[in-house]
Amino acid sequence: MSLTVHTEQRGDVVVVSVAGELDMATAPQLQDQITDLLDKGRSRLVFDLARVSFCDSTGLSVFVRAKNSCDEAGGVVRLAAPQRGVLRILEVSGLVEVLHTYPTVDQAVAGDPTPASS
Repeated sequence: MSLTVHTEQRGDVVVVSVAGELDMATAPQLQDQITDLLDKGRSRLVFDLARVSFCDSTGLSVFVRAKNSCDEAGGVVRLAAPQRGVLRILEVSGLVEVLHTYPTVDQAVAGDPTPASS
């Protein structure tokens, strides 16, 4: 399965909508998009994961690298609306809180303190 990535500017936040399977074959595509955003000075990113059907450790590492890069630039990374399987991977890996995961895109954009529910 392929991966599609679309971006939308919402105030000072860029919503990065990801759809498909995020794995070793598709992660470089997302990484390239993140690098492009960072090169343009965009360091406040919300990843809309509502349409991500699968995410492996390669995909998780893309989000961790994005968080580290955004932190260095004074920005933030938030994950939004992960499907149950993806949320479970985030929980098991311990990344659900490190990566600030939210139930909806709107809550992630706003920085709502409500955590994602299992």
